[in-house]
Amino acid sequence: MKPYLLAESNWKTLKNHRFDLAVLPWGATEAHNYHMPYGTDVYEANAVASESGRKAWEKGANVTIMPTIPFGVNTGQSDIYLDINLNPSTQLMILQDIITVLDRQGTKKLLILNSHGGNDFKTMLRELGLKFPDMMLFTCNWFQSLDKANYFEEAGDHADEMETSIVMYLHPELVLPLEQAGDGSEKKSVITGVQEKWAWAERKWSEVSADTGIGNPKKSSPEKGRKYFEDVTSKVAELMIDICEAQPGKLYK
Repeated sequence: MKPYLLAESNWKTLKNHRFDLAVLPWGATEAHNYHMPYGTDVYEANAVASESGRKAWEKGANVTIMPTIPFGVNTGQSDIYLDINLNPSTQLMILQDIITVLDRQGTKKLLILNSHGGNDFKTMLRELGLKFPDMMLFTCNWFQSLDKANYFEEAGDHADEMETSIVMYLHPELVLPLEQAGDGSEKKSVITGVQEKWAWAERKWSEVSADTGIGNPKKSSPEKGRKYFEDVTSKVAELMIDICEAQPGKLYK
């Protein structure tokens, strides 16, 4: 039993134990180029949360990792077969129910560990923060915590060299040979402001990518994935430790 994983905990242990921080990994179920599994974001969320939780726990953080939510916002992929969509309004209701339990039972800190680019929890936490003023609510995108250019040669944001390398390291049996992968080419918006990233419009996935990938995965390797995974989980563990140590009314200096 790993005491920092809620799914492996039992009532004998938790009856008289209260955690400082609950971590909610949140993924998605969607196509990841030709060579990667639909559960890529879930596998990554599970692994990053579990390993980061282990590192934080072993340094004294009183943290519990909750089971991963496997569905995310996939509104731009409505025509991609079995890309499962949760609307943001649905996510808000799920979060509210979970936070209600934590707040009532005395775990006053929540970190959403996001593993899917289509998820955006910031506005939800603004609204929920008003309803639960005693809660400390955080969200993070683990995949943005480090400069990927220090680990990978090809840029991208979906089934790219980074994601492929991680899954090659964590679950090599789920990755097809790289010669079967598409090149992850992306068509750019005709709107200049969107190209320059100071304006935004949702990408219509089937129009921007022929293979559902964004970023060339051909230079991926399990060794690249291992190095990045070790460093990113250490970084996320630091965040968990910082949140555990944070005190209400003393969040700024």
